[in-house]
Amino acid sequence: MNSGRLRKAPENFIDRDGVARVFAEARNGRRDFLRGAFAAAAAGAALPAAHAQAAAPNDGDPNILTLPEHSRGLGQSVATDGYGKPSKYERNVQRRQSPGLTQTTQASVSFAPLQSLFGIVTPSGLHFERHHQGWWDIDPSRHRFMVNGMVKNAKVFTMDELMRLPSVSRFHFIECGANTGMEWGNVAVPTCQYSHGMLSCSEFTGVPLITLLELAGADLKNGKFVLAEGGDGSSMTRTIPMSMVRSGEVLVAYGQNGEMLRPEQGYPLRLVVPGVQGVSWIKYLRRVEVGDRPYGTKDETVHYVDLMPDGQHRQYTSIQECKSVVTTPSGGQQLLDKGFYNITGLAWSGRGKVKKVDVSVDGGRNWRTARLETPVLSKCLTRFNIDWVWDGKPAIVQSRATDETGYVQPTYRQLRAVRGTRSIYHNNAIQSWLVEESGEVKNVQLS
Repeated sequence: MNSGRLRKAPENFIDRDGVARVFAEARNGRRDFLRGAFAAAAAGAALPAAHAQAAAPNDGDPNILTLPEHSRGLGQSVATDGYGKPSKYERNVQRRQSPGLTQTTQASVSFAPLQSLFGIVTPSGLHFERHHQGWWDIDPSRHRFMVNGMVKNAKVFTMDELMRLPSVSRFHFIECGANTGMEWGNVAVPTCQYSHGMLSCSEFTGVPLITLLELAGADLKNGKFVLAEGGDGSSMTRTIPMSMVRSGEVLVAYGQNGEMLRPEQGYPLRLVVPGVQGVSWIKYLRRVEVGDRPYGTKDETVHYVDLMPDGQHRQYTSIQECKSVVTTPSGGQQLLDKGFYNITGLAWSGRGKVKKVDVSVDGGRNWRTARLETPVLSKCLTRFNIDWVWDGKPAIVQSRATDETGYVQPTYRQLRAVRGTRSIYHNNAIQSWLVEESGEVKNVQLS
């Protein structure tokens, strides 16, 4: 049986004018604003090397018969760049900004290239970003972290003091509450990077917040909430239930993927709140205050709220519910041959471990259970895959995740029955990718 070849999705095809049109055309149900730009980018995308090989003469492949230069010469010096970089042949694998999605480049988003990644860990240089006032590279020797409020002794910690305390390291996903938000009304973007790319997963290292509260003598009986405050100009503040803190999961983190946090990820200190939307993972963390009620800050009462069908806003819906997405085949890619393919993707849940992922290639009529790659960790990305033989006919590829609580990822019809179509946040509906007879893969939604 032939193994199918895949053309990668084109990169960097969205411009500011195109994104602006999504809002102008949404009320008419038209979301074709990117089709022209996307088609032009796809036409220029390179085919796999195997495509060129197919036209090679029958007397053999010169890539095998002729000894390549790297087998005959002396390579480059060790540690030429000091800090390692990816191959020049992978330079298109980048996080990408969505021009026009936000008003300024400082208050903006970049999307992780999920369709180009393997396993569950997002390289630090490809981790998605969401900033409200731009990023800073802060001198760690001058950074301070304070614990106050309902405590016996307010404490101020230096970075050195924090890093001397016993630490833990855990793998967790972080997802922006607005991930997949542009898809609420209809199909909006062609590729997985832009539909689901406000999602990443890292190993975080730090001190459990509960340890620092205990050192300050916090009133853990009457203190029901903590207020976390960032040190950037947006004064990002979020209320965290004390129940999450007492579990030991919430970390005051300084490490990511074996090194210090990147500046874009909150260097030198950020909060890690597993399973909760990314806005609560406060960057440049400067203070935590213990209190007896929710603080009702601007970023949890005016922003990051869910508009319901009856016009009311739902607040404090921070948990990221069970969700999944197929990353291959996915939007913008093209299947070049009939034959065997490995369908693969990512699943996650803010309530614990992923228990099962089912995959359909006929739009949800029939489902097969996929393999879950190890490790399967709580509140962490889980990689899944399943075998598929494509017969060259149209197919609709979907994934449906179930977590350890029994929650099953909903269809768009199920989700909209409760949430309507005017929301922005917490879209965890099943994603559909249409594989056309040509092999081109497109983002579609089933009614």
